[in-house]
Amino acid sequence: MKIIAYEVREDEREHFDRYTKEFGIDLILTEQIPTLDNASLAAGCDGVTMLGQGKIDSDLLDEYKHLGIHCISTRTIGYDHIDLDYAKKIGLPVCNAFYDPNGVAEYTVMLMLLCIRHYKAALWRAQVNDYSLQGLYGREMRNLTVGILGTGRIGTQVAKILSGFGCRILGFDHHKGAASQWLTYTDLDTLYQESDIITIHLNLSSQTRHMINQETIAKMKDGVILINCARGGLMDTDALIAGIEQKKIGGLGLDCFEHEEGIYHLDRRDDIISNQSMAYLRQFPNVVMTQHMAFYTDAAVASMVRCGIEGIYSVIMKGGYPALL
Repeated sequence: MKIIAYEVREDEREHFDRYTKEFGIDLILTEQIPTLDNASLAAGCDGVTMLGQGKIDSDLLDEYKHLGIHCISTRTIGYDHIDLDYAKKIGLPVCNAFYDPNGVAEYTVMLMLLCIRHYKAALWRAQVNDYSLQGLYGREMRNLTVGILGTGRIGTQVAKILSGFGCRILGFDHHKGAASQWLTYTDLDTLYQESDIITIHLNLSSQTRHMINQETIAKMKDGVILINCARGGLMDTDALIAGIEQKKIGGLGLDCFEHEEGIYHLDRRDDIISNQSMAYLRQFPNVVMTQHMAFYTDAAVASMVRCGIEGIYSVIMKGGYPALL
């Protein structure tokens, strides 16, 4: 069996080498983002695996099907970059990745703490020898209410960690689960109205896109802190900017951003970046933005690479059922 892996980072290579030997497959590695222009690289392969920078649309799926690809896997938990409906229509199985929720959950709580203790502003001051305290008045987690939108594996782990701080924890999900031992489930409006901090852990879909918008922000407490370690499209960027400017939003902790493709995970120091909203939002002293790295731990990367290979191997060699279709 032969697989091509697109978007390969240096930190993935040792894991690809290990799992290639374990599963006994031939492997092509490329740093290129999958597009129609480089689809021919997959000729002669049985499977294609990628990360999330490319847009795997109907045209590209047709081309992979034409080339004889039997399965596609994304080495990410999220899969909004793939046209799943069309993949299903043409009979091309798609798999996504799995990794333990600890890394993203810990990172989420870290962003909460950075926001409530004004770490960004304090860091900026220290760099110019300004050690004053004015404007750095913080709050303690035990006195706050945290709302968790989405209580899957990551949301549940966030609730578990937060329980150690002694804060009140609210949750919203259409499917209640194990998180109930650490939080109280409630309706959306109650969560919006009563939470000091709101963190979102949902997949991006047509139903959840811009779930955080001007209307929902208006329902929230003045000075609310919003955290997003999931997908940028869950939040309306214009509404976030207006909320910060109007001081409705007291702080933002963002590990992802709308239209981050072609920016995050790349060295763009010498380039002109055309995402004006991103540049404007990040300059506020109460906005912490990182480059979609909450997932980025040694354990998670190893798991993502393994899933990228094992998903394809299970579908083709064992007739396994893929993760998504």
